[in-house]
Amino acid sequence: MNKKNIYLIPVFLFAASISHAGDILAYHGDPIPEGVEATYTKGLEYLKKTQTDSGGWQESYGSEPGVVGLAILSMLAHGDDPNYGPYSGTIKKGLNFILTSSRTENGYMGSSMYSHGFATLALAEAYGSVNDERLGPALKKAVELILTSQAGNPKGAWRYSPESTDADTTVSGAQMVALFAAKNAGIGVPDKAIKKALQFFQECQSGNGGFGYTGGGDSSSSGPRCAIGTLVLALAKQKSTTSFKSAFRSLQQMNDAGDSYAHYFEYYAAQAYFHAEMNTWKTWNEANIKKLTSSQNQDGSWSGNMSPIFATSSALLSLAVNYRFLPIYER
Repeated sequence: MNKKNIYLIPVFLFAASISHAGDILAYHGDPIPEGVEATYTKGLEYLKKTQTDSGGWQESYGSEPGVVGLAILSMLAHGDDPNYGPYSGTIKKGLNFILTSSRTENGYMGSSMYSHGFATLALAEAYGSVNDERLGPALKKAVELILTSQAGNPKGAWRYSPESTDADTTVSGAQMVALFAAKNAGIGVPDKAIKKALQFFQECQSGNGGFGYTGGGDSSSSGPRCAIGTLVLALAKQKSTTSFKSAFRSLQQMNDAGDSYAHYFEYYAAQAYFHAEMNTWKTWNEANIKKLTSSQNQDGSWSGNMSPIFATSSALLSLAVNYRFLPIYER
């Protein structure tokens, strides 16, 4: 069955009874736009072919648990059965890489909280759908580290290390999305932790709706920061607030032209638009599909200033909203 003519349903409804979740009808009645499946599969095949036996990727960023997590997320988001589907081996190797990177004493994964946040997000989205009894305990430990780090931070948010006493909106965005995903998965996340972090984002929001890096006085012209702030407010169910409305207005005035983190922007912007307003997202999504289809390399990858694995995973995840398979992509 050609997936461009089908719809998708959440995994938890059929995980026990189907062998190829991507070939299912359903989910809000929206067909997969033409061209997405071919582009997406080509990108997944690139990731599958270039993965090492260790579960990571050879280039420098590909050895970070967070980047491995994004790559695995792009596979989970496609809707294939993660235990028996065409990418099940790649998913399991990648999750094993993440799990074995977790420090025994505190569950910290990677060399920065960026990496830890994305790796935690991958564990949260895999938990309950991938047959690996290690996922639950590792996810709980990863969440505890995020919460402990926040508790020790005077800003009530996060920066590069668990012990940081300052904070920024980009690192904090990664932790917030991970916490929301973990909460969706049934892991306990205190409401006060979410509220404290939201206060930090609101303090960093400028008058034009954009978000500064470490405070509201910073430059607010960054597309990624605006997309992160908009998404965090949406996931926190703040869409009726003035803060969210002004953030989304600001986001609509931004693009990734000249931005050295184009695919990073697309990753967050796709979700922010989708959660904000469906018709506006559809217009943005059509343009994003055309751009990514035309810029995809022959081997299925995308090029970026950080690494092809990061760029490819982020680009795919910006397209993954079309499948709406992962719980974090539900409206």
